[in-house]
Amino acid sequence: MPVLVDSYMGIFLPADITARITRFLAGQVEFPYIKKGEIIGAFYIFGKDYGVSGDNEIKEVRDLAKRTVEQAAKDIRMYAATPNRLNSAFTRENYTKRSLQIIVDNAALDQAEVNRRVAGDPSILSDCFAQHVAHFKQEYYFEIFGPFRKEQLPSRLYGKLEARMLLLGFNSKSLPFASSLEPFFNWMSSKV
Repeated sequence: MPVLVDSYMGIFLPADITARITRFLAGQVEFPYIKKGEIIGAFYIFGKDYGVSGDNEIKEVRDLAKRTVEQAAKDIRMYAATPNRLNSAFTRENYTKRSLQIIVDNAALDQAEVNRRVAGDPSILSDCFAQHVAHFKQEYYFEIFGPFRKEQLPSRLYGKLEARMLLLGFNSKSLPFASSLEPFFNWMSSKV
């Protein structure tokens, strides 16, 4: 299976990001819905279901990760250059357009499932990361890991991360953790 198809993106910090996006779309909160001092942690798991094996797949993931980081940087630069797009009206309109695409593509879903998919949609989450980094003029960085071997992982995460590759992105180069993997492993352990 191609690594691109077997990949997954999300935001794990702040932990309540899906609830914030849902409230934002409902008009209950305004942009920015992530505060300046909060850490945003984005993740991309490559080989989510089948793992990453062999030099060709590892190279494919590294290329995909490089393009992902380049796209994030491009989006951040675009938002920084057009600050009029960093407001509630523009952001809500873009998220709503994406929501409508999800609804059309998944017409049989009930409203709760639509809300869950919208709040966890990779396009919306990627935009969220780029917008908040640009809005607050923050430094950011990405780091790639793996493929993970069993001895590199907490035992609870063997089945989820062994043989997978991981790209982590943060809106700060100064994290209050021993390593950039620590908050992701803690979050992932709470989901197992």
